[in-house]
Amino acid sequence: MPSRYPKLRRLAFIATVFASIPVFACTAYLGVQHVRGNFHEVDPGQLYRSGQLTSDQIRDYTRRYGIRAIVNLRGRNDKADWYRDEIAASKALDVAHIDFKMSATKELSFDRAVELEAILREAPKPVLIHCQGGSDRSGLASAIFMHTVRGEDIETAEGQISLYFGHFSIPYLSQAYAMDETWEKLEDLYRARDHGARL
Repeated sequence: MPSRYPKLRRLAFIATVFASIPVFACTAYLGVQHVRGNFHEVDPGQLYRSGQLTSDQIRDYTRRYGIRAIVNLRGRNDKADWYRDEIAASKALDVAHIDFKMSATKELSFDRAVELEAILREAPKPVLIHCQGGSDRSGLASAIFMHTVRGEDIETAEGQISLYFGHFSIPYLSQAYAMDETWEKLEDLYRARDHGARL
């Protein structure tokens, strides 16, 4: 039996197709980023960010960008193949390796943020920071670097914690929203600290 509303069905189909295009494009973009390790230039010649890289990718990016230090935000894990491979690659390339354990699902305290800030400030440059996917922890660390080390304003720095890098930010639904909550609290503390520094 033919539909009583053929035009309405065609319009609904067209609307569905057009609504699917951004989802498909976003999925394709994130897929490409995953293959290349979600590697991004944050501050040319100073800071780069990524997800977990293979030994070959570490060698490639080190040679291309002159990486002198790697800050591993996943923390030390001697039993994991990825960790042993990363340590071996770092030693072979004479790249400093620094472990700083943090979680994408738990807020980072201000004291730990200050500790991370010091690491990023003092590590040999250029430095590569990475977590597992390069989206959440790496985003927060990059934002901290951009504001406290590079001196960018808070709004510009916050751009490192975004969907562009694969960070999904939905309150109460996204576990990684802890990174957004951390940044919001750090913003207030940074503003107070910056204001105090100008007095």
